[in-house]
Amino acid sequence: MSIRNSCALWAFLSVSAFAQTPTPTEEIASLKAAVQAAQSAGDNAWMLVSAALVLMMTGPGLALFYGGLVRTKNVLGTMMQSFAMMAVVTLIWAVCGYSLVFGEGNAFIGDLRYLFLQGVGGAPNTDYAPTIPHLTFMAYQMMFAIITPALIAGAFAERVKFQAMILFSVLWLFLVYFPIAHMVWGKGGYLNPFLGGQIPVFDFAGGTVVHITSGFSALVTAIMLGKRKGYPTEPMKPHSLVLSFIGACMLWVGWFGFNAGSALAASALATSAFVATHFASAAGALAWMIAERVRNGKASALGGISGAVAGLATVTQGAGFVEPFSAILIGLIAGFACFAMVTIVKYKLGYDDSLDAFGVHGVGGLMGCLLTGVFATNSINNALKLPSGAAAPLGWVDGNAAQVMNQGIGALIGIAFAVVGTFIALKVTGLLTTIRMEQTEETQGMDVSLHGEEGYVFQD
Repeated sequence: MSIRNSCALWAFLSVSAFAQTPTPTEEIASLKAAVQAAQSAGDNAWMLVSAALVLMMTGPGLALFYGGLVRTKNVLGTMMQSFAMMAVVTLIWAVCGYSLVFGEGNAFIGDLRYLFLQGVGGAPNTDYAPTIPHLTFMAYQMMFAIITPALIAGAFAERVKFQAMILFSVLWLFLVYFPIAHMVWGKGGYLNPFLGGQIPVFDFAGGTVVHITSGFSALVTAIMLGKRKGYPTEPMKPHSLVLSFIGACMLWVGWFGFNAGSALAASALATSAFVATHFASAAGALAWMIAERVRNGKASALGGISGAVAGLATVTQGAGFVEPFSAILIGLIAGFACFAMVTIVKYKLGYDDSLDAFGVHGVGGLMGCLLTGVFATNSINNALKLPSGAAAPLGWVDGNAAQVMNQGIGALIGIAFAVVGTFIALKVTGLLTTIRMEQTEETQGMDVSLHGEEGYVFQD
């Protein structure tokens, strides 16, 4: 090769190498993009796992928990109620439910911008969860809508026809769940302090949206539908505490997705909510067992798992706002208070809340809502800002005692929607189909009379 050609080749390679070297600005932009992609991947992975954990709370968690608490002849019918919600609510959520909750709309209900999930895809919805796909956020929130009406079924277990339960649950979603969820979590919702609400109510993972609404709706259904045949004179003991024990443990584990997942990112806030959830559940279980030991002389397995669920339900509202030892205190209060409601107050008042949906979720949710106003602190959650940009004081421990009143207002709104909406849903359901099982059906049991099968067959 000639000297001239060699020089030309050297010059070409030098220019090419120089042209391919990124500038510092390009390197920084590339690095930022890589970091954002890594964060999005991590957050999305955690949120998909959390969505699966919350679904596990309904089936098999709640299905086993409730299924074990009823009599043998009603085990499949009770489990079917939870399973049916997994199917029915999913389709309603996809058609319009998600839009009615998270579309902007007005202060009380969302609009139909996401009807049939139009516009819900891989790009994030920056109003709610800027680091995960919009579709992931939609799927995660769907799991909350599934379990909420399933919780109510515990109050009218062993006496309601299957088709009536389905119709009532659908009506209840539109009358109660969708508007309350929008008011608390939706953009522009009346009770949403982070996205333009009028009254600041802190509900991290559904204390008002899930537990207060389902719990007080459960009380209304128990009163309106009447007692089970033979209650309270005939023995109606749980047929399999083993099933309930397994279900309760699944609920405890699944609740990490319920509460820690509500951080909507794999973040320090998720860790804080995870720890608060676990501590409150442990404290609730211990408190219930202590109360039982003092009153009855023995601590039962049923009491232990009931206390754990009470602690979980009560800490849900404040999981992402309270410090670990505040969560322990919340759990202890929940265990003692829900024990008193389930074992003393219910029998004095005489209503038949079959599986204590009100005594645990209604009472626990109400206490959790108010206690969040006491213990919420910006040392855990600093998302709410003052005009100066500093973190706003959240609860009484931060010097904002008025937040207890705000939480009370939110609870009252949730209770009002639950009571009125449940009354209307039951009345409309009664006009369209028979709600209560016939006495012969109730005697035979839900499994055979409603579904034509048995949960346990002990012969060939």
